[in-house]
Amino acid sequence: MSDSGSHGHHDDDHDHDDDHDHDDDHDHDDDHDHDDHHDHDVETVSIAVMTVSSSRSLDSGDTSGEYVVTAFEEAGHEVVVRELVPDEYDSVQGTVDRLARRKDTDAVVTTGGTGVTPDDVTPEAVRPLFAKTLSGFGELFRRLSYEEIGTRTIGSRATAGITEGTPVFCLPGSENAVRLGVNEILLPEIGHLVGLAGRGREDGSNGTDEHESDGTDERDGTDEGASETQ
Repeated sequence: MSDSGSHGHHDDDHDHDDDHDHDDDHDHDDDHDHDDHHDHDVETVSIAVMTVSSSRSLDSGDTSGEYVVTAFEEAGHEVVVRELVPDEYDSVQGTVDRLARRKDTDAVVTTGGTGVTPDDVTPEAVRPLFAKTLSGFGELFRRLSYEEIGTRTIGSRATAGITEGTPVFCLPGSENAVRLGVNEILLPEIGHLVGLAGRGREDGSNGTDEHESDGTDERDGTDEGASETQ
């Protein structure tokens, strides 16, 4: 009886030591994986900002685009170009494609055209460009937006993806929605996503177009566009 009890106690000690060693190894592996996961993070990001609107101009009325510029610059990033295009499929798609191919652009942020009115075509225009879709961006944006505007968030089709090794984020046109997306999602994650998505850009594998333009396209239509749901 006594030997049996002692044997059982010995086994318990042995199991405890095994558990302790395993936990130490597990914690070490977690820390190592976490460090590796952020090895490619970029501290300073160069972005292109594009406003989609047929009723605004860069000189006045584009408070959403202006907020994106100000927020990124104050966070230590660089805005290399800012453009405005009308709510037209070809204009949106062509401009995003061109901006994403620029060698001096790490990411593209668009505002406007993600609602449900007939002229809201940004998601339809950019999705064919995506090699990868960042579904979590839209999902998280709508979850956060729900806390502010409730079920009206179902009218927002904010989306994101990777094209030519460049992350593209499409936000609604509402300034409140832009503040939410920029402050709560983009600024915390932009360096990480740019670092991962752009790992192949140094060898030219992003397909950068040699016919790049760094000018500003300030096309502005005359039709009044419907306001967009956050």
